[in-house]
Amino acid sequence: MPKILVVDDEKMLTELLVQHFRDKGYIAYEANSGKEALEKLSIKPDLILLDINMPDMDGMTLCKSIRDHVVCPILFLTARITEQDKINGLRIGGDDYITKPFSLQELTARVEAHLRRDARNRTAPEVLSSKGLIVNVSQRKVYYEEAEIVLSKREFDILEFLLSNANQIFDKERIYEAVWGFDAEGDSKVIKEHVRKIRAKLYETTGNDYIETVWGMGYKWKK
Repeated sequence: MPKILVVDDEKMLTELLVQHFRDKGYIAYEANSGKEALEKLSIKPDLILLDINMPDMDGMTLCKSIRDHVVCPILFLTARITEQDKINGLRIGGDDYITKPFSLQELTARVEAHLRRDARNRTAPEVLSSKGLIVNVSQRKVYYEEAEIVLSKREFDILEFLLSNANQIFDKERIYEAVWGFDAEGDSKVIKEHVRKIRAKLYETTGNDYIETVWGMGYKWKK
C-alpha cells in the first residue's frame, strides 16, 4: 500500500489524519516539525501532506529543500488562501493546495487522485537522511539545506555504508571490505583518512558530527 507522510505541528491533526489513512488501508506516518520530516524521508513516502505554517521550518522552505530529492506528490495543507500563496507553493514544487478547514472526504479524494497520477510513471530515487543531511543515493550527491557537499567516490561509498547501517559499529577492515570489495589489494588503514575527510566536509557545512569513533572498535553513524 502507498505510504503517506503527514507533516504538521498540530499533533492532534496529524494523529487524526494518520489514523484516518490507516483506516483506509494506507501506511501512514506523522512528523510534527520540518526537521522531523527530513528525518523520515528514508521511509520513501509516496505522498506528503505538508502544513505551511510551522515554527522551526515552514512548509515552503521544507518543500524547496527536498523537491529535487523526492519525486512523490506534495500537497500543502494551509489556512492561507491568497492567489500569490498558491502560486508560490506551486512554483517551488508543490502539487496541490488543500485549504483548512477541509473535509476528510475531499482530502482523501485529492490524495487518491494524486497517487493514481503519480503511479503511472514514477521511478523513485533512493534517499537517505540524517539530522538535516539529505543523501541522494541515486544521484550519489549529498546536500544540507540546499548546499551540496562534494565527496569523492570512496568518501560517498563510506558515508552511504555507515548511514545505511546507522548506530552499528564497524571496524576499518569491515568498512574496507564493504567499499573496496573482498578481493581488493590494499590496506584498510586508508579508512581512517577517508573518515577524517568526510567528517571535515560535513562539519564545515552543517556544524554537526555524524560519525562517531568507538575507541578500540571502529566507527558508527550517529542517528
